[in-house]
Amino acid sequence: MDTDKIKIFGARVKVGSTGKLAELEKAEKDKMKAKVDKIKAHGINCFINRQLIYNWPEQLFSDAGIMSIEHADFDGIERLALVTGGEITSTFDHPDQVKLGHCDLIEEVIIGEDTLIKFSGVAAGQACTIVLRGATEQLLDEAERSLHDALAVLSQTVKEPRTTLGGGCAEMLMAKAVEGAAVKVDGKKQIAVGSFAVALRQLPTILADNAGYDSSDLVARLRSAIYDGMSTYGLDLLTPGGGIADMRELGVIESYKLKKAVVSSASEAAEVTSPQSGQYHSQCPTETRKMSVMKEEKNDDCIMKMQTCSRGFVATIP
Repeated sequence: MDTDKIKIFGARVKVGSTGKLAELEKAEKDKMKAKVDKIKAHGINCFINRQLIYNWPEQLFSDAGIMSIEHADFDGIERLALVTGGEITSTFDHPDQVKLGHCDLIEEVIIGEDTLIKFSGVAAGQACTIVLRGATEQLLDEAERSLHDALAVLSQTVKEPRTTLGGGCAEMLMAKAVEGAAVKVDGKKQIAVGSFAVALRQLPTILADNAGYDSSDLVARLRSAIYDGMSTYGLDLLTPGGGIADMRELGVIESYKLKKAVVSSASEAAEVTSPQSGQYHSQCPTETRKMSVMKEEKNDDCIMKMQTCSRGFVATIP
């Protein structure tokens, strides 16, 4: 609706009289009226444009009982078309080929210092807008990140509805299964398998630590419960002092897809820091490291050593 090339591109037109100028303005209005007539032929009562709508076509829309909205951002137009069941169009020559959107109510609302257009009763039925409020930009940014993470987890859960029990229950069950498999492995590989089980038990430990509780006591109680056959028990961090409870009864669940991705990513990261990478666990105290020469090259200046710490991590250092 802003196809006035003379005003947009700064073109110059020379006329010899005021009559010629009036003819030029009339031609411009007739061209705009023809476009408005094409839009009216669609049988709509609201027209939304991404760009400017001049006063003349706005008046024509108003006379025809059509609400006109200008300066709609492109992302907003796409989302609106999705939830109302309509489509974005740039030509108006074939009204029968255009899919129109529908909603029950269009109203103008004021939120803070912003004036927004609200569409209610859309065809999708489940579309909504979330408004975040905060005293500072930092609080708003943190709230937006948290909400984005929650929506991302929710969307993935909808795509993959399978869930696991939370509160460290799934990690403890996996650790139990890995420990059971470790006894069937011969040689030094058994140490690596056992270390993987220890790493899995660190997740409920971190949960308890972040809640400010005694992780050593809670994790020990949870491990004992899991080995006693209470396969649905996990950490109840809402109880004063912490405790263990049935996660299924409390409704504490996690996305299976997310849990699988976390364990897989952690395993891949552990492979990157394997003995061949020349790194070792920096948190192991020096007095617990037992050094043993595993391989000695012909060059006396280069000696490869392997160290094993009390936590079961093995690494190679020069």
